Amino acid sequence: MAGDYYEILGVSRSADKEEIKRAYRRLARKYHPDVNKEPGAEERFKEINRAYEVLSEPETRARFDRFGEAGVSGAGAPGFQDFGDSFADIFESFFQGFQGGVGGQQQQGRRRSGPVRGDDLRLDLRLDFREAVFGGEKELRIKHLETCETCTGTGAKPGTRPQTCSTCTGSGQVRRATRTPFGSFTQVSVCPTCNGTGQVIEDKCETCGGRGQKEVMKKLKITIPAGVDNGTRLRVSNEGDAGKLGGPPGDLYVFLAVNEDPLFKREGTNVSSEVKISYLQAILGCRLEVETVDGPTELLIPSGTQANTVLTLEKKGVPRLGNPVSRGDHLITVSIDIPTKVTAEERELLMQLAKLKGDRTGKGGLEGFLGNLFQK
Repeated sequence: MAGDYYEILGVSRSADKEEIKRAYRRLARKYHPDVNKEPGAEERFKEINRAYEVLSEPETRARFDRFGEAGVSGAGAPGFQDFGDSFADIFESFFQGFQGGVGGQQQQGRRRSGPVRGDDLRLDLRLDFREAVFGGEKELRIKHLETCETCTGTGAKPGTRPQTCSTCTGSGQVRRATRTPFGSFTQVSVCPTCNGTGQVIEDKCETCGGRGQKEVMKKLKITIPAGVDNGTRLRVSNEGDAGKLGGPPGDLYVFLAVNEDPLFKREGTNVSSEVKISYLQAILGCRLEVETVDGPTELLIPSGTQANTVLTLEKKGVPRLGNPVSRGDHLITVSIDIPTKVTAEERELLMQLAKLKGDRTGKGGLEGFLGNLFQK
């Protein structure tokens, strides 16, 4: 589920926590499946809950502001819930942890007791036109979280270990029974002492401050395949943030943008450009050296070529992504340069040619045209 979470809740990016909470409660009441039976209401309700989960926590909100959806889309992202599990989950999320029903039925709480996959990261990379055509290696610098080597990710000072939280006895949740006109409900909330982990660290690791992870600037080389284009997304496995509690790292997603080229334009796997020739070259034909993405190449201009004719250099275009042996073509549009003035000798020769062809040469015809060119 992706989107602009600020837009989903209808708040600005500068909104504070209370404003976000008010917007969430207002929308949740409106779209809760028990209240709104319109088609799409339940999906909208899930989006609202997901948006609130991300923006209500400073850590996940900061990652979303920095990396967008990729920063919070990891399966182990803090606060992520699978809203498809059951209606009870949706009900619990809406009522901020109220669960059960008449008679005080309760559901066993969950906590993050097992390995948690690290978050995915996003990096935007700009390429030159020919880099996108032929690919190659690029060196990147990224900041990501790595498992703390001092405490091996536990967050505890070497020689010590995390202890079971005495507030929630390791469940990660605290519960409070509440009676309402509709029956007895149990309010479930994240344990404020351990923040839902079920464990507390009494002696924190001095290297990572108890987080179990540290931010590191890393250099890595990636291979850009031939034929990438604007919007191509490359996945670099295991180069996202490190996982928690022994979980696997996330991935790095590199989104590509390609600079425009002064000579070439791209249309799929084809490359296009223009070449200007003189009117005599158009009449008589010629061979020209033209620039392609592979370098200079000879182009045959057939005699009698008309303006805006498109000539094709086969297999001089862009390699097909995933199959570099297959390439597009280079399409060259011909324009003809008509001179604005001619010399006396050129004028004389053109007049002779006009007589041979039997063209009009009066004041309104070719002679008048050539006379104007000569005067200019």
